Amino acid sequence: MTAESTFLRHEPCPACGSGDNLARYSDGHAVCFTAGCNHYERGNGTASDFVSRKPTRTLEMTGVIASIPDRRISQAVAKRYGVTVEYDTEGKITKHHYPYFDKDNGSTIGTKVRIVNNKQFYATGGFDNAGLFGQQAFKGGGKYITITEGETDAMAVNEMFDGKWPVVSIRSGAAGASKDIKANLEWLESFENVVICFDNDKAGQEAAKSVLDLFTPNKAKNVTLPVKDAGDMLKGGQVQAFVKEWWNAKAYRPDGIVAGDDTWNLIVEQQNTVSIPYPWQCLNEFTHGFRERELVTITSGSGMGKSQIVRELEHYLLGATNDNIGILALEEDIPKTALGIMSIEAEKQLHLDKEVTEEEKRGYWERTMGSGRIFMFDHWGSTSEDNLLSRIRYMAKGLDCKWIILDHLSIVVSDQDTGDERKAIDSIMTNLRKLVQETGVGLFLVSHLRRPSGQKAHEDGGKISLGELRGSAAIAQLSDIVIGLERDQQHADPTVRNTTTVRVLKNRFVGLTGAACYLFYDKDSGRMIETVCPVDESEF
Repeated sequence: MTAESTFLRHEPCPACGSGDNLARYSDGHAVCFTAGCNHYERGNGTASDFVSRKPTRTLEMTGVIASIPDRRISQAVAKRYGVTVEYDTEGKITKHHYPYFDKDNGSTIGTKVRIVNNKQFYATGGFDNAGLFGQQAFKGGGKYITITEGETDAMAVNEMFDGKWPVVSIRSGAAGASKDIKANLEWLESFENVVICFDNDKAGQEAAKSVLDLFTPNKAKNVTLPVKDAGDMLKGGQVQAFVKEWWNAKAYRPDGIVAGDDTWNLIVEQQNTVSIPYPWQCLNEFTHGFRERELVTITSGSGMGKSQIVRELEHYLLGATNDNIGILALEEDIPKTALGIMSIEAEKQLHLDKEVTEEEKRGYWERTMGSGRIFMFDHWGSTSEDNLLSRIRYMAKGLDCKWIILDHLSIVVSDQDTGDERKAIDSIMTNLRKLVQETGVGLFLVSHLRRPSGQKAHEDGGKISLGELRGSAAIAQLSDIVIGLERDQQHADPTVRNTTTVRVLKNRFVGLTGAACYLFYDKDSGRMIETVCPVDESEF
């Protein structure tokens, strides 16, 4: 090792397993500065050629207590921590000695020695019963204790507070933080507040997170610095900035815990969420419309008009918003979906009306499919869960679709290999719910019903309940709104036969449930038109 060798980077130590305590230098040599390790690699350019040194059991504690100018550490702080320095013949500091003390008798049992010219560390003595660096200088108990990642950082923090508050350091770097804290937890818990002030890098912040959970709830706080560490802030003259960050440190809470006094902005954001009305006013009276970040499930028996209502919604969104729309119609090919939406615009069934000219069709297309705001998944039949989720995510994030329609859930499940429909639906619904929260889209989901037992079939006018959703209770649990469609397809009266009862089965936003409205299917226009109940409403 020579003075010309310069520090390059931190690496994991192959001897002690520390994540970043092995210092690599420009001539190839490396040394671990984990206390008690002293792993050393010769600078011959061969990474695998290393020599492990036994810890030096003879305690090395020489030099004098003095200020450390390059670190802006005063003599008073050095004395408080028992840190000594050595000088060369020109009066330049060559070494720092950081002492560690026996927790039981207070004797000096180990030192970490820093060689100034090449930033090398090595350890002397033993550390088996050593406390934290600086622990001997402070009595247990009190208002605050600050814990840093390194010895010089501890001295820097103490310096910036003029010695007012106790400050200690872990001894083994970020990799050993949890172990060091656990070994001294009883003493640390005697303080009312514990402030964690580790390095502002990945290793430091991961180590901070690992130790914050060790303390009594609300006791520990975490300081996030604008530079790498507290020592840099002292050297840079950023004392007031550090003090401000220290005082502003908030009590640590595990991930997912939100304090009530942090919710105002969330409430305002939710209150400002714009509701888009449904095309049918009586349904709006029940639901107050639909919103982004909502999952709306539409369900019914076979042939009850789910897809037609979905087309109405797709067409309505084009006119009611300026947003992009994503459509995944897994039982329809692209031309059929497109023609269905165009038919609603035309108010005639274009696939049946042979008198519509090519020019007229072009106009309907330009106002709907040709608007540049509709994106469709070109796939017919079953698809894997992962494939489906990736397409929805791309529509939301890549194509900026605010509203997505998935028709329908059961066909996705049919592609799963689990053999357990309930588990498959649980998985898909959970991930769809997460995707809605992640992307902020409004998702309309079409789902089927299982056949009722001991009552009228849904196709014969049987009422729908949440318990009849096919496959899993997760559909009801994870949906914000569930809308069921009921119709007696075999009724003698053609008006009744073509009138759908829209029943709100779940309504998280408002709470109202029940028969919300009635929609009549007009075969000439192909539209679902709001109407009155065609029979005695007591039947519904």
